[in-house]
Amino acid sequence: MITFDHVTVRFPESAAPALDDVTLQVPEGELVLVIGPTGSGKSTLLRCVNGLVPHFSGGLLSGSVVVDGLDTRQHRPRDLATVVGLVEQNPVSTFVTDVVEDEIAYGMETMGLDPTTIRRRVEETLDLFGLTPLRTRALESLSGGQQQRVAIAAVFAAGPRILVLDEPTSALDPVAAEEVLASLDRIVHDLGTTVILAEHRLERVIHHADRVVLLDHGRTSALLDPAEAMRTSPIHPPVVALAHLAEWDPPPLSIRDARRRVGELRRRLTGIEPSAPRTTGPDAALALDGLRVLRGGRVVLDAVDLTIERGSVTALMGRNGAGKSTLLGAVGAQLAIARGRVRVGTQRADPHALRARDRVRVVGLVPQQPELLLYTDSVADECASADRDFEVPAGTTAELLDAIAGPIERARHPRDLSEGQRLELALAVILAGGPEVLLLDEPTRGLDYGAKRRLAVVLARLAEAGTTIVLATHDVEMVAECADRVIILADGELVADGPVREVLAASPAFAPQVTKVLHPQPWLTVDDVAAALGRSA
Repeated sequence: MITFDHVTVRFPESAAPALDDVTLQVPEGELVLVIGPTGSGKSTLLRCVNGLVPHFSGGLLSGSVVVDGLDTRQHRPRDLATVVGLVEQNPVSTFVTDVVEDEIAYGMETMGLDPTTIRRRVEETLDLFGLTPLRTRALESLSGGQQQRVAIAAVFAAGPRILVLDEPTSALDPVAAEEVLASLDRIVHDLGTTVILAEHRLERVIHHADRVVLLDHGRTSALLDPAEAMRTSPIHPPVVALAHLAEWDPPPLSIRDARRRVGELRRRLTGIEPSAPRTTGPDAALALDGLRVLRGGRVVLDAVDLTIERGSVTALMGRNGAGKSTLLGAVGAQLAIARGRVRVGTQRADPHALRARDRVRVVGLVPQQPELLLYTDSVADECASADRDFEVPAGTTAELLDAIAGPIERARHPRDLSEGQRLELALAVILAGGPEVLLLDEPTRGLDYGAKRRLAVVLARLAEAGTTIVLATHDVEMVAECADRVIILADGELVADGPVREVLAASPAFAPQVTKVLHPQPWLTVDDVAAALGRSA
């Protein structure tokens, strides 16, 4: 179905090739998972399948990519549109209409399908992806996760034989992610559709995969059985890390399989208590009083009262559209408040009354789309510009970036970075201003497990130094790793609020993998378990 024959891709601004002598054959009707670190070339590999590389990306491609008998060197993306559908990391950039059902219908209209077929496929797709209640909603009014589901649905509705998905669950809550992956599973098994996807949250997808490709520094493995790949892959989900710790071989890929083998480990942990949570406060760094926020004339948050302690890490969780991003936008003065008050920092300042230059030193927001903060032509220029804007010593932002992301080529244009690297750069820019309160909206999108661990270390250091951190996220594993407190929102209201261990362990939807495997024992992470056993994770 898809053949890569000695494919190498080079971009002029990069010293090393993005892909290096890749040879692969993907059979029809398989779900293939591409695994690799942030910036390893996964998006480049996926974009080769529909010809975006090299026809629109630039760079030099040697070797050949043949898709359903069509060589992508001779056939442009428009020639492959009926065969391959691609869902990018940033779905907003692909929308061409204003309303959900119009977006789903658009691809079929451009293909010249008859109105009856279009109507039938739209209805089937709305049901399949749980979008029927949103069918008449404006795309701009949707949450990031809802937009991601619409983007996947719009590509699927056009009926391609191959679906290529880049981080398809990165903005989805756990329940919505499982629904989307179950839908993909169904079309692979029932319709014979070939699905290739890159995903960092392996805990969500590894048990759905038929085959795995490991990618690092542009070089790929052969197609591997998922369990075999997890034996040796340095990138693996928590359930596999727990298997390595407990010396289970082969490693289980699902919670169910792990629970069948956990008896001995559970006995070894009996009577051991997890370490006590760290103390925060007592001073408040953020206070909301009767907060009400409207978006598009619709009430998104209503009568929200909330106090967050200085030096704490608080996670906002909840289903897509619950109001998490809206709350951060209101605190960061990016969205107007209809009623209520916001007070931030030691001076209890109203961020809506501060000039932008003064506000960023009190509260800094890294949005879901980090490219909104990046405007120069290179990573080096972004870092230098942030140093000048915040009047900090030269090199401050670059040092922060190295701590968060590791080495990133300074000459690269921000648009040529991976989604995860752009987020890391935007975070470094905001941190250069030294805000008292740091707001992060889906901060782990596009980040592999190593990058998330580095981010957790950075956040812990900031919190110890007195910075107050509030992150809106669906990444339960990251929350288990770094949060002190969890707040769950639903329909604009706070429905749960408490210490991270208490809230996550009590939630079937938001419990991390280790908690599900070891239930009813109250462990959250592999590091917790390793420390209890006197081992290193």
